Amino acid sequence: MFRFASLTSRIVFLHIVAVTIAAVFLPLSLLWLLNSEIDQLHREAMRDQADVLGEKLAIGPDGKVVLNLPESLKDLYSEAYGRYRYDIYDADGHVLFSSHSPGTKQAPSDTIAGASVTRDVGGDAMRIHVAEDLSHRDVITDDIVANFFRRVGWITIPVLLLLLATDIVIFRRAVAPLLRASEEARNIGPARTGIRLPTTGLPSEIVPLVTAVNQAFDRLEDGYRVQRQFTADAAHQLRTPLAILRTRIETLDRGKGSEALHADIESMSRIVNQLLEIAELDTLVLDPGETADLRAVCAEVVGSIAPYALARQKDIALRGTEEPVRVRGNAEMLQRAIFNLAENAIKYTADDTSVDVEVREDGSVRVRDCGPGIPVAEQSLIFQRFWRGDRRRTDGAGLGLSIVQGVVDDHAATVAVENLPKGGAQFTLSFHLAGAEPAAAS
Repeated sequence: MFRFASLTSRIVFLHIVAVTIAAVFLPLSLLWLLNSEIDQLHREAMRDQADVLGEKLAIGPDGKVVLNLPESLKDLYSEAYGRYRYDIYDADGHVLFSSHSPGTKQAPSDTIAGASVTRDVGGDAMRIHVAEDLSHRDVITDDIVANFFRRVGWITIPVLLLLLATDIVIFRRAVAPLLRASEEARNIGPARTGIRLPTTGLPSEIVPLVTAVNQAFDRLEDGYRVQRQFTADAAHQLRTPLAILRTRIETLDRGKGSEALHADIESMSRIVNQLLEIAELDTLVLDPGETADLRAVCAEVVGSIAPYALARQKDIALRGTEEPVRVRGNAEMLQRAIFNLAENAIKYTADDTSVDVEVREDGSVRVRDCGPGIPVAEQSLIFQRFWRGDRRRTDGAGLGLSIVQGVVDDHAATVAVENLPKGGAQFTLSFHLAGAEPAAAS
């Protein structure tokens, strides 16, 4: 049995099989019914003829049974006509009257069909047999039987195919609500947990399943909400003790140990701030009409992160268009995404090299470094939370690029990464220009 992944394909295939079987057996069944009806009519006609012959039997003056046939019946049963014949037997089975002469050659038994009746004549039971030679049957009847299958077949097959096409249209209309529910389900994700599948217009057999799925989404949304709240609360609670710890470390005598502790505190503070950013992104609801100047956002990022780059003997430059680039989105969220990309590039670019932030008129930003690049096998993993690849460093918690991915998802934008021919990696963020229709989210 063929297996189909699609329910529609499975039902259509089974329906085609059913239609094919019906196209073969329906004409055969009709042909059998036609033959049965013809045989029934023939038997009734033969019995009627036998009854007519019985009415012509009488007792003659000499007390013997006589058969008084009119000329019309004599011609009908004549051997010259050869289509009908009769035999009349007495109670002992002797032939009293016959339409054919003794010794006349009989027609094959498979071409003879007839009927018999019993009639009481003068107190004696007479059996009257009437038969028809089917080889001489009416030509019209023969043509009907001979051409029935071919003619009915050509009529039946188009009708069944039309029925199949109609059934497919009806079935597609019937499952249309399921397809709409499937399209709606594609929009559900961690950032859009409030969407629920519609139950209106669905078949009653499917409604319990969709209702159960919506209830499962309710539980998942509650779990996400609790998780987000926990992350935000934990990050807020960690800020105060970290600030106190930083203050105490700064009061210590400057030395190698205090510098290491200070670096650890800075790293922990960065992780806490990133956790707060993630919690904020998870609850962010963008205004569809909000826009931002991408050029100004990048200029602010470059200005704020330049001291960080210079302290590590690296440089950062803003390139690209000098004109404002208005895109759909929240300026603060865009700044966080580009800041994380720039910070990540500064970490991995070589000493005494520059990180380039290029703004393009099409609403895209390219961040390039001169580092070791990113292995192709890891390029699909680097945006996952807490994932860290070995790029010669082990600092960080693997949250920066996940924040970038969160901003991209919230803005229906795209992010791509590639290795440059001369070394280093390039990240490209592409946003929708203000006034342009955003592409449908997949």
